[in-house]
Amino acid sequence: MTKKKLWTVWSDGKVNREEAALLRNKAADIPVPFDPESAKCIKALMDNFLTRDDALGLAAPQIGISKKIVIFKNKNFEEKGRVKNAQDYDLLVNPRITQKRGEEEVASEGCLSCPDISVEISRPTEVKVKALDQHGRKINKRYTGFLARIVQHEIDHLEGILIIDHEGALYFPKEKEEFFKKIFSKEP
Repeated sequence: MTKKKLWTVWSDGKVNREEAALLRNKAADIPVPFDPESAKCIKALMDNFLTRDDALGLAAPQIGISKKIVIFKNKNFEEKGRVKNAQDYDLLVNPRITQKRGEEEVASEGCLSCPDISVEISRPTEVKVKALDQHGRKINKRYTGFLARIVQHEIDHLEGILIIDHEGALYFPKEKEEFFKKIFSKEP
């Protein structure tokens, strides 16, 4: 297994323009049936997610693979550490949200690709998703509550949408205030 670099919009006090550009692209569908290259991309995302102990989810573009694949914890969100069992995560290939329902709920979200910040984001509390599983079988799933938020966050990555693209209060550490104010300044 090759651990892939995590792509970020900024790091070490500077903007990563090339990585930010990839993260802003719409990801491509995985061809069906899966070819060897697609299977390799799916495995790379799985392997990278399963070695992380700092993520609730991961989308393929976050590791430099511009394909529509996401993986995320489906329970035990408060537990730190790596996901150990296949029953504790979902992997979706070519996911598409087919329905959004429920009250909009505002909550703070962070993102591995936008380190050191969080954004207050309003999202529906229920979504239905059509996708393929890691073996290429069609699946339809309904996600509610916090899990619905995670699914929407990860699918946003496939559309080139980051947490900083949402309207909502932005929070960052006081010691990095100058850097973030410069990045998010509305002035030319």
